[in-house]
Amino acid sequence: MKTRSRLFSGAMCALLMASSLAVLPVQAADGGLKSLRGAEIQAPETESTDPFKGTKDSAPIERNYLQQPPVIPHKVDGYNITRNFNKCMDCHAWNRYKESGATKVSLTHFKTRDGQELSNISPRRYFCMQCHVPQADAKPLVANKFKPADGIK
Repeated sequence: MKTRSRLFSGAMCALLMASSLAVLPVQAADGGLKSLRGAEIQAPETESTDPFKGTKDSAPIERNYLQQPPVIPHKVDGYNITRNFNKCMDCHAWNRYKESGATKVSLTHFKTRDGQELSNISPRRYFCMQCHVPQADAKPLVANKFKPADGIK
């Protein structure tokens, strides 16, 4: 009885593996890979054409609207932000921004939601990348006609 259940388990596993191979991208006639929907797939060696690859240290991109959090003009790969440590503060803290040449953290980050001023960054503003994102020279994923309000520029 155990051998029958082992055979059944092995057959099911083989069936699942075979079915997963069926959804792999197909080879295009020109030799490139295509997805199931027919879109071309970039090869791993063409990383430089990745539209979401962060740009190197550069001038920040202009903001699109009032109160937009500024984008991060440098790579943040491997930045550690935990409950006890924030890598961004190595350069952007008020006591370090001059020596690093970075922008200092805004005063708004030192207030609670009730407006009480704190001596350290508010816990609700501590995780920088919930609002600030690394800038990328990427085309919009969805076409739009966004324009800021005329009175608020």
